[in-house]
Amino acid sequence: MGCPRGGSGAVLGSSGSHWAVPGEALGWYWAILGGTGVSPQGAGAIVVSSGTVLGSSGRHRWALSYHWSVTVTPVWHWGRWAALWDAALSPLRCQATLRRPRMRNMAHARPDYTSRQALRGPSSRRAPRRGRSRCRRRGTGRGGDRGAMAEKGAASRPPPDVDADECLREYRHLFSPDILAGQVAFITGGGSGIGFRIAEIFMRHGCRTVIASRNLQRVSEASKKLVAATGQQCLPLSVDVRQPQTIAAAVDEALKEFKRIDILINGAAGNFLCPASALSFNAFKTVIDIDTIGTFNTSKVLFEKYFRDHGGVIVNITATLSYRGQALQVHAGSAKAAIDAMTRHLAVEWGPNKIRVNSLAPGPITGTEGYRRLGGRFAEESSLFDTIPLQRAGNKTEIAHSTLYLASCLSSYVTGTTLVVDGGSWLTSANNFPAMLGIASSSAKL
Repeated sequence: MGCPRGGSGAVLGSSGSHWAVPGEALGWYWAILGGTGVSPQGAGAIVVSSGTVLGSSGRHRWALSYHWSVTVTPVWHWGRWAALWDAALSPLRCQATLRRPRMRNMAHARPDYTSRQALRGPSSRRAPRRGRSRCRRRGTGRGGDRGAMAEKGAASRPPPDVDADECLREYRHLFSPDILAGQVAFITGGGSGIGFRIAEIFMRHGCRTVIASRNLQRVSEASKKLVAATGQQCLPLSVDVRQPQTIAAAVDEALKEFKRIDILINGAAGNFLCPASALSFNAFKTVIDIDTIGTFNTSKVLFEKYFRDHGGVIVNITATLSYRGQALQVHAGSAKAAIDAMTRHLAVEWGPNKIRVNSLAPGPITGTEGYRRLGGRFAEESSLFDTIPLQRAGNKTEIAHSTLYLASCLSSYVTGTTLVVDGGSWLTSANNFPAMLGIASSSAKL
């Protein structure tokens, strides 16, 4: 009589030393244990199972081909049948091949379980190891980690700048060098401070500029520096933004020279520290005239003469003074708040003409007239900048880079908003009226 045979199938592999064996493959065990169908004269091999084990390790798939047979020796003892198993598994043959099978060859043998996770079940998902990423980024590892540590804080490190109204001695492009190639920017207040640096950075990115100010000598000298440093054209013009006729004349001259104007930077401003009780009517009106009305005048002239038919970009330089009612700044805070409102109105009305209008609100910026007049030196010496989240003042190049973003195609879907570039200053800096009076007194002596 032949030996009984158990089921034949695939043993499904799991992790470690655990195996899952189909129940039908164990049917032979119970039949032999009962002693049925076993001959006393012979011995035979019971084939347990044969097949292929599928598994994976990391990125490698593997296949384990196996064949396992057991020799059984039945004996006659005192008239009873008894199944006495030879404990030795003879012979035990396990043939394994480790390879990366082609998926088209393995598809027919792939059961419903396609991963170790499927075998463990949905409730046994392993949590990722703490402190180790599930996937390693390119360039990291031991050497990459050291590089990352060496660059710690690079994202908030200020770019090089100079305090005086001079061009940068060296410059590394963070944006594409030709991002403004072929364009023309009209910059009020472009002869000094933030306006001067904006003109320089724009020109270093392929833009030609018109810098306008009431002081023609100042903008003429600034123009020579800018041309020498960048090799781009720069047209200096005298403009009083409080008088629309002077703006119109300057725009006509710029269009005659360059045939186009793509960008308007409203940077003309005036400011000083003064409590509202001591502020004269004329002083308040003067700041409103230069900042608020000057911004509207210049924007409207450009709209009528060029932007309405050709589109364009307007960036208004404002401030965060009105966000919490900054002491000693009712005049400038009111003027800048009005400009922020104007920005939103014009963005809505002029958007269909393909005109984007945004504001940029700087914080304390070194190397500017405002820094000297508004107590920057005093704040620096008194370590007041330590209260700023980034624990420092900003510089003109940082403001110029932010303006470049708003003026370029990088912000093509940005309009009607204010970009605050102040290191978090307005969130944490002091707004104590008596303390600010002390700053005002120190500032007045400079």
